Amino acid sequence: MENIKITNVYAEMTPNPATMKFVADRVIIKEGTIIEYHSADDTKNSSPLGEQLYTFPFVKGLMFGVNYVTVTKNDNISWDFITMELREFIQDFLRKNEWAVTAIPSKINKLSNHENNSGIGVTHAEPKNDLEFKIIQALDEYVKPAVENDGGAIHFKSFKDGKVNVVMRGSCSGCPSSSITLKNGIEQLLKQLIPEVTEVVAEEA
Repeated sequence: MENIKITNVYAEMTPNPATMKFVADRVIIKEGTIIEYHSADDTKNSSPLGEQLYTFPFVKGLMFGVNYVTVTKNDNISWDFITMELREFIQDFLRKNEWAVTAIPSKINKLSNHENNSGIGVTHAEPKNDLEFKIIQALDEYVKPAVENDGGAIHFKSFKDGKVNVVMRGSCSGCPSSSITLKNGIEQLLKQLIPEVTEVVAEEA
């Protein structure tokens, strides 16, 4: 489908040196969710843009939000050499196609203690009680906007004995500064809002 609409894309650095956020001036995903792809196989029948991006040898991971894609690269090349190429590639695709993600993968998993974290699209684990619901609500209201602004995502996994387990994704996964943000920002915030919380621990996606 040609010439859907004039779409502009700009590149935005994130706190994680391995990731770059490419932001469009319109919605590029049908559902208001976070979709993460760990391989080219994951993108099939789900994200035509993701499938094409994985043809670049340096692309290691992709995370799509409502109007952006966060690209994680390997260590073999600097962003200085590939940012413009990726920006123009993504912009050209979105000027010819309405959606970057055309179907939500069937492997969307909710996190729980009995599931691994390798599901493509991931949301919060289902709250088991009012306290867990309050934790999720606090994460969505106070933490999610800032994290997504940096090209990342945070999802609640579990709560036990005062400890909140979360999963960090996109630019937050493996970011050198994410542990500082987690302890000095997210943990302190949740402790203030919910006295039952004593610690917040991040698990790798």
